[in-house]
Amino acid sequence: MRFEVLSKEDMITLSKELSREGIMNKTQEKFGWELHHFIVVRGKFGDLLRKSKGISPVIEETLEEMQVTFNALMSVWEVGEEKEFKELFDEVDVARITLLAALIEGGYITGDEKLRLIEVPQLEELEIELKFSIDDLEDVLEEVEEKLGATLATEVSFMRRYFVEVLEIEEELIKRALEIAEEYVTEESLIDAMFVGIGKSVLAQMLLSLAEEKNTKLELIDALLEREPISIEGKREKISIYFDEEALEDLLKELQRMGYLKVKGNRIWI
Repeated sequence: MRFEVLSKEDMITLSKELSREGIMNKTQEKFGWELHHFIVVRGKFGDLLRKSKGISPVIEETLEEMQVTFNALMSVWEVGEEKEFKELFDEVDVARITLLAALIEGGYITGDEKLRLIEVPQLEELEIELKFSIDDLEDVLEEVEEKLGATLATEVSFMRRYFVEVLEIEEELIKRALEIAEEYVTEESLIDAMFVGIGKSVLAQMLLSLAEEKNTKLELIDALLEREPISIEGKREKISIYFDEEALEDLLKELQRMGYLKVKGNRIWI
């Protein structure tokens, strides 16, 4: 199983902690990217409020939040008054950031080190830009495009990604690795690694068990393919493990490197 961590330092530290516990592992760095797709809606606040009625609760709630944020901000900011950035962004939220961006773009506030309010606009006339995850509006995309003139925006982020791969199939070692990694890895990576670790352990143990009965690699692979999918059932969950011939070939090579068995040609020894 493989964990993704957020930095090179975490990768090195996690690898060392696993090694101290006798858990075989290796590190990996590779070029990576993330894709995020958004629906962008732009227009005067009043027009968006009127046109968005009944389309989606997500849009209506966002506009309502914008209105509350605008009223709260203008109630504590006098025309001509300067405010520190840290004061304005003390309570950072999407609505406030969106609103301040619109006020700066519209020329209602200005400044570099501090921001000064030049004029209080009518919120209905303020040009704003709203960004929504495409997943939140996938059921009403056509209506949003037609009524609000929405456009699709995609953000591509390139970065180096860091991984620690655990080279174990013993259940206890996998559980211990998950406990250690919890401090260093993202929640999504931990959950993925947990299921992959459990699945790989079960598949490897079944492969080793069948290898004691089969004399050849082809017989072993055929016997495993006949058992697909392998299911693990708990009180409230079920994991189904699927695989193909190539995956089994790779797992055999890995188990051989780890010393669990020996493969030569079509012959297998435990």
